[in-house]
Amino acid sequence: MEDLNVKGLARTRPAKSVHDAGWGMFTRLLEEKAVRYGRTFGRVDRWFPSTRLCSVCGLVGDAKPLHVREWTCTCGVVHDRDLNAARNILAAGLAESRNACGGAVSPAA
Repeated sequence: MEDLNVKGLARTRPAKSVHDAGWGMFTRLLEEKAVRYGRTFGRVDRWFPSTRLCSVCGLVGDAKPLHVREWTCTCGVVHDRDLNAARNILAAGLAESRNACGGAVSPAA
């Protein structure tokens, strides 16, 4: 049984390395393309709670299983999980670009 577990770990580590390398290549190509076309490329921390953060009031909700595609914030807004995440990622990128340029960045009132 122990031998089976060791073999299973040996298979998953290379798969993870290949996945990480593929993701790294993808993001590098995106960054190069952005530079070529005069666009800004930004990264958001992988632990940024984009799907749980209400894009209206800023409240961070509980973790939700992937099958939950819509959720309602305590402020009453109903969110599509993916659209809400996209709004939050865009807002984070815009805040970072304003901050990098010396602009004032503060939470919405």
